[in-house]
Amino acid sequence: MFPLTCAVQNYAWGKIGLDSEVAKLVVGGDPVAVIERDKPYAELWMGAHPKGDAQIKDNRIAQTTLGQWITHYPACLGSKVKDAFQGQLPFLFKVLSVNTALSIQAHPNKELAATLHAQFPEHYPDNNHKPEMAIALTRFQGLCGFRPVDEILGFLQAVPEFHALVGRDAAEELRSSVGDEVRTGRALKKCFTKMMSCEKKVFVDELNELVKRVTQEGAAGKDTSSSNGDLLLRLHSQYPGDIGCFSIYFLNYVVLEPGQAMFLGANEPHAYIYGDCIECMACSDNTVRAGLTRKYIDVNTLCEMLNYKPASASSKIFPCVPDPADPCVTLYDPPVPDFTVMKIQVPASVKDYTVASVDSASILLVIEGDAMATSAAAFSDVTLTRGSVLFVSANESVSLQVTSQSGMTLFRACSLL
Repeated sequence: MFPLTCAVQNYAWGKIGLDSEVAKLVVGGDPVAVIERDKPYAELWMGAHPKGDAQIKDNRIAQTTLGQWITHYPACLGSKVKDAFQGQLPFLFKVLSVNTALSIQAHPNKELAATLHAQFPEHYPDNNHKPEMAIALTRFQGLCGFRPVDEILGFLQAVPEFHALVGRDAAEELRSSVGDEVRTGRALKKCFTKMMSCEKKVFVDELNELVKRVTQEGAAGKDTSSSNGDLLLRLHSQYPGDIGCFSIYFLNYVVLEPGQAMFLGANEPHAYIYGDCIECMACSDNTVRAGLTRKYIDVNTLCEMLNYKPASASSKIFPCVPDPADPCVTLYDPPVPDFTVMKIQVPASVKDYTVASVDSASILLVIEGDAMATSAAAFSDVTLTRGSVLFVSANESVSLQVTSQSGMTLFRACSLL
């Protein structure tokens, strides 16, 4: 068991300075860290990914990074994890602070990832899939999965500029497919592909027309919800002239309250819009983008790969379950082997708490509270405060002597095979 100093990513979409949960956690974990007031602090990476390998905060350990340590001592992963994932830590644990929308994107399954990586290694840097889960720390807004068909049809009727991009034939095909799942999937793919493949001049003109109309209606005190007006104007102000602004008519707008989660499996279209979250994912950097971005766009791949199954926004909220073995633990256990996240809430009445051992390496992040952590696997006790990050080897437990008055909140990532 040892503390980590984790990599920070200053992507332009991140929250600025100490408005960012990432920046607050960095300062909490390292009081001498300097946070620049006007710089974005988008992501904190807790793991061994080569683009952000965590530093080991203990000079008695010969290895300087977590990746190096795991290479030297692969048994720390746990025997099942070591064998299943070729001696690699299978997950990357993150905190995200989102100020402006991230691109409309999806992540490939393993088969597609291997193909894309072989063909375009400069855009798809590895051959792994990238399922991911977001757990809200603050109210968190995103787009996720295709809306129920009746909602899409409603927008096609209420938003003539959207209808113009999809076209009459494709819109009619979607309308007549209702009730037939296979036909609906095909029709939805046709509609979405038609819109995403529009010539730039065509969609920019329609978008400008739509923004002008919604702005005028809003100024006249009219209700613009039938055009999803508020969200449209927000995204357009961030990405003017971007085809992604129209995706709000296809994709569910999902709001997570703190503690709620969404799981994004392969081929699920999504975009994060605003808020702070914990994120855990398979250790990959493969993203297929198609809008709300200035990065490489791969419309054909995205339209081919997506899961065109309409579903309600509420169905996108991933259920967490209480851990039957520990009343302080809530499990977020997705249908993939790469990772599981646990939320550990130690109540104020408990001063001694044991983080149970699991047969997997884990990473612990303190969100609130203070404690002294001891473990048979550690050189010495470790002081934990908000923002502290700990690596814990497989089959090691950690004893926490809680010193804060209001208890503690931690998140833990591991792989429960």
